[in-house]
Amino acid sequence: MKDKKIARIEQLKREKGVVILAHYYCRPEVQEVADFLGDSLALSVKARDIDAKVILFAGVHFMGETAKVLSPEKKVLIPNPEATCSLAESCKAEALAQMKAKYPNALVVAYVNTTVGVKALTDICCTSSNALQVVESIPQDREILFVPDKNLGSYIQKVTGRQNMILWDGACHVHEKFSKEGILELKKSHPEAKVVVHPECRGEVAELADYCGSTAGILTYCGESKCDTFIVVTEPGILAEMEKRYPQKKFIPAPSIEGKSCNECEYMKMITLDSIIACLENESPTIELDEQIRQEASRSIEAMVKVG
Repeated sequence: MKDKKIARIEQLKREKGVVILAHYYCRPEVQEVADFLGDSLALSVKARDIDAKVILFAGVHFMGETAKVLSPEKKVLIPNPEATCSLAESCKAEALAQMKAKYPNALVVAYVNTTVGVKALTDICCTSSNALQVVESIPQDREILFVPDKNLGSYIQKVTGRQNMILWDGACHVHEKFSKEGILELKKSHPEAKVVVHPECRGEVAELADYCGSTAGILTYCGESKCDTFIVVTEPGILAEMEKRYPQKKFIPAPSIEGKSCNECEYMKMITLDSIIACLENESPTIELDEQIRQEASRSIEAMVKVG
């Protein structure tokens, strides 16, 4: 059945000239039908640069929005508009506007895991891979309002030693729930293993890391490391790409505080082969943005790109 669905998707892609982008956290079979696989911002940049009029973004809603911000002339399809993000939902544009009024001199740094409305109110965006570089590009005496991920913000604050960062009280429901105790137990069973952690995790979990970084950074680290075993502290969808790239290595998903053997994003898992087929057949749902908000959001993303 899966093979028939994949064949149908490939047929529709050819007929309609659609390019599929998929995030590392999607189901393995969804990753299988993607033309390009990556993290959210890398895929949005890819959407801008590739020669295709129609993009299907297999990921959560803010990712499709970011692709549309950077590629307004392209049709951006999103298989399931109800696939949202706990981080993006934790910071509404109206609430951010109120916070900006409270701290009028603060420069707003927003994680890319935000809605287009929040990006429009932002001075500069960042990703998990360049958040440190973005913050370090801002003068030391400038107050920073960092939204919405308190864990990523706290990690950057600790690394930089900056005291003038105001952290929004938001967190990823996946990375917030990894178990420090569970990881320590795995380390006892696998003392040779390296622990790789996404900086959206709580501080006490990040402190256990041999490497702390973005999904792309984690993949690179595992490839370059001489170690053969890794405890992976991020959404387990990435394991499919890890095992594909490095079949000789062993990857162990970290447990959650709820006792689960791994910690999945229910929103990413809402993207299925069936929803992709329906989306391709109907060429909907699509991402539609107010042009003024799109332009303002684009400004904050481009500011980040200039930093590097």
